[in-house]
Amino acid sequence: MSDSARQVSGQAPAKKGLSQKRALVIIASFGIEEPELTRPVEDLRAAGVQVTVAGASYPDPADCVVHDQHEGIHYAPDCGLEDVDARDFDLLVIPGGTVNVDRLRVRPEAHKLAQDFAAAGKPIAAVCHGPWVLVNADVLRGKTMTSCRYIRVDLEHAGATWLDEECHVDDANGWRLITSRRPADLEAFDAAMIAALEG
Repeated sequence: MSDSARQVSGQAPAKKGLSQKRALVIIASFGIEEPELTRPVEDLRAAGVQVTVAGASYPDPADCVVHDQHEGIHYAPDCGLEDVDARDFDLLVIPGGTVNVDRLRVRPEAHKLAQDFAAAGKPIAAVCHGPWVLVNADVLRGKTMTSCRYIRVDLEHAGATWLDEECHVDDANGWRLITSRRPADLEAFDAAMIAALEG
C-alpha cells in the first residue's frame, strides 16, 4: 500500500492525476451494506476521483443496511444502471450486502458492465458478496480472489481460486480484479482501487 493511499481515509488532498479518473459504483434497490458503499465513495472522491453511483431504483433512493440486518441510510443514486456505459469509466466498484448483490447479479445491465470492463482491461473491485455479480457475468475463470466466506464455493465453481485475505489484487486474463472480505477490510480495499487508478 502506498503512503499516499494510506492517507485517503484521513482526507488527503486530491491528486491531479486522479481528477480525470472516473469510477462507477453499481447497486440494487435494497440491502446494500452501508459502509461498503459510502466508504469507497468517500475515499475515492477524497482522492480526486469522479464517482458515479448507478442504481436499480433510480430515481428513487436505495435502502442500505448495516451488518445485513439493521436499517441504514437511504442513498440516492446518480443515475440508473441502464444509463451508464463502461467506455465512460476507468473502474467498476461492486459493494456487498447479501440482498443487494443477490438482486444485482440477475440484472443483465450488471452482467454487461462487468463483461465490458473485463474485455476492455479495466479494473473491477468487489467486496464481500459483491463478486456474486462476477459469477453470473462469467468473468472469473482463472482469477485468484477473496470475498466473504459464504460465497467461496460459488466463486470456485465459477473458475476462481479463493484466498482468505484482507485484500487481493489479481491481474490474470488482462484485467485487474480487486477483492476484499468485509467492512473491516475497506482501508486496504480502497487503497488498492486508488493504486489501480494511479497506475
